[in-house]
Amino acid sequence: MNVALSTALSGISAANERLRAAASNIANLAASSQTRSSAEPTNVDKRPEVEVNPANEIVEQQSASYAYVANLKVLTTQLNTTGALLDIKT
Repeated sequence: MNVALSTALSGISAANERLRAAASNIANLAASSQTRSSAEPTNVDKRPEVEVNPANEIVEQQSASYAYVANLKVLTTQLNTTGALLDIKT
C-alpha cells in the first residue's frame, strides 16, 4: 500500500477517535465521576485530566473534524493521482 494512502487512513482513524473521545466527555458531563478520556498516546508519567471543560471538548471536536477533512483530502488527492497515472500508462 502506498505510504501516503496509509498515512491518510491512519490520520482519519486518529481524528475519528479524537472526535469520539471528545463527544463521550461531553455526553458524560452529568456523570458523578467526570474523568476525561483521551485518544492520544499515553505516557506512563502523564496523569489524566480529572475535570472536563466543555469549551475544551468543543475545540477538540473542531480540531478533530479539521484533521479528518485534511486527511480525507490527502486520500482523495492520492487516489486521483494514482488514477491519472494509470490513465497515462494505458
